[in-house]
Amino acid sequence: MNSYVLKILSNLFLLFVTFNLLGQNNNKKGYEIKGEDVYFIFNINDYPNIKADVDAVNDVFVSGEFNDWAKNQWKMTKSNDSIFTLKKELSVFTSDFDWEFKFIVNSKYWAEPSEEFENIVDAVDYKGHRLMVYNLKLYSAFATDHGNVTFRLKGYKTAKKVVLSGTFNRWDETGFIMESTDEGWEVTLQLKPDIYQYKFVIDNDIWIEDPQNPSKVENEFGGYNSIIDVQKNVEFKLCDFPEAEVVILSGSFNNWSENELQMTKINNCWIYNKKLSGGKHQYKFIVDGKWITDPENSVKEYDYEGNINSVCMVK
Repeated sequence: MNSYVLKILSNLFLLFVTFNLLGQNNNKKGYEIKGEDVYFIFNINDYPNIKADVDAVNDVFVSGEFNDWAKNQWKMTKSNDSIFTLKKELSVFTSDFDWEFKFIVNSKYWAEPSEEFENIVDAVDYKGHRLMVYNLKLYSAFATDHGNVTFRLKGYKTAKKVVLSGTFNRWDETGFIMESTDEGWEVTLQLKPDIYQYKFVIDNDIWIEDPQNPSKVENEFGGYNSIIDVQKNVEFKLCDFPEAEVVILSGSFNNWSENELQMTKINNCWIYNKKLSGGKHQYKFIVDGKWITDPENSVKEYDYEGNINSVCMVK
């Protein structure tokens, strides 16, 4: 298949995705988060003042806090005469944040979003002029049927709406609306490895902890928040000692135990898979009683006792 055909297929797919996204939410304009990507969407029909002033839209750029309001860096792809799109991976955005942005049309016009859209922020520029900008909300979580954590609340069948809220979305009371099931309510999220607090909000009024989860912590209001520790599987591998008899994995995650995590020899390499919480973990291998750092991992640091350990970052 030649490059020209591939380009045509790619554009058709992008156009299909664009119209699919546009049809899902008429009140939220400017972007959609799908899976691990952000789709920026510009539709000239949303900006009647620009549509009246320009004969044709030649180019559109995304400009915002995430790229220091650059005017010519994030160029969008033209899907048709009205719609331009740009896909960016969520990993491009350095942290959980509320990012303000606008579109620049023909390198001249700053597209002014309408107040009727729900993701608009009323802002002021450095000269004191009133601005309307899009607000791209990025949190540690997003709802998806293919996520790694499903939250369930049994009962409350007479409730009109149940929302999941927690530290993963800065306690937003509107973001994660749960779906009604035969047993109650549920929603599935994609969460990065970390320890999160959460609660359920019943009909915009009653906040409750998870009755099925015994892990909880006291909050500043004299009540409790439920706790969930989302972990990620990490494979530790040592291939330089095929003749060793016993290899142990030891680290800060198991209080430096010298016998708990015995590694398995597979194809002349020693392997151990361990689920770890998000954050930094120090570790070493014990090869026939001798402690060594990971020869394939250049990231090392001293501990409080002056020992040099390998470092594994889970995120």
